[in-house]
Formats: sequence, structure tokens, C-alpha cells
Amino acid sequence: MLADFQGIAMLWFNKGKRKEIWDEAIQWPIGDIEAAHKIRDICRSAEDSAAKVGGLVDRSDDKNKYEVERYERAAKVAMEIAIKISDGLLRDSSVRHIVDLCLKANDLRTARILFRAIQDVSIRQDVLNDHPALRP
Repeated sequence: MLADFQGIAMLWFNKGKRKEIWDEAIQWPIGDIEAAHKIRDICRSAEDSAAKVGGLVDRSDDKNKYEVERYERAAKVAMEIAIKISDGLLRDSSVRHIVDLCLKANDLRTARILFRAIQDVSIRQDVLNDHPALRP
């Protein structure tokens, strides 16, 4: 009985790193659609950290380090996947998700760079409508 309780307590209080979707190995090659879905899932999973990072005054503070690193890892992996998408429209749509994530984290520099990579006029216009701060 005590052993069962200890096992449950270990599960509840386990402080180990949780496995993130962007830390999962990708078995290349994957198709463009699967890559786009992966990017969307990564961005959705990292939204909470991006929002916390966006509200920070000091990103270098040790107590904020976890959220900053989590957002940055997610954005980096999403960008690495996006580069490998050969279909232009799917790539632009995926980059839009990453731009949204960057803006949620108040990372305007990265968002602007990624925004310039979007080629499709309608996607560019949608991003500008949603995020006027990206206007030149």
C-alpha cells in the first residue's frame, strides 16, 4: 500500500523535463502537408510560453529562463521544418503560424524577417491585417 502511494506521489511530483512536440525526432523525409501540420502543432503547443515571454520585461532573468528557452526552441524547430517545405503556399502558410508565434512573444525582429519570406500576396495581406506592426 505504501509503495503504491509512493509511486503515485513520484508521478505527481516528478520534476523531470516533459517531452515537447518539437523535441520529437522527425523521420525524414516527410511530406509537405505533414510538415505543415507539425509546424502548426508546434506553434499551438508553444503559445503559452510565447505569451508569457511577450509579457516579460527582462528575458534574461533566471526565473523566466524556462519559458524563454521553450519558446525559442519551438520557433527554431518550426523554422527548420518550414525551410524544407517545397510547396510555396504551404510554406507561406506555415511561416505565418511561426510569425504569429513570434509576435505573441513580442519578438518583432524575428517576425519581420519571417514575414519578408512570405511570397503569397493573400497570406501577406492577412498577416498585415492581423498584425499592423509589421507594416513598413
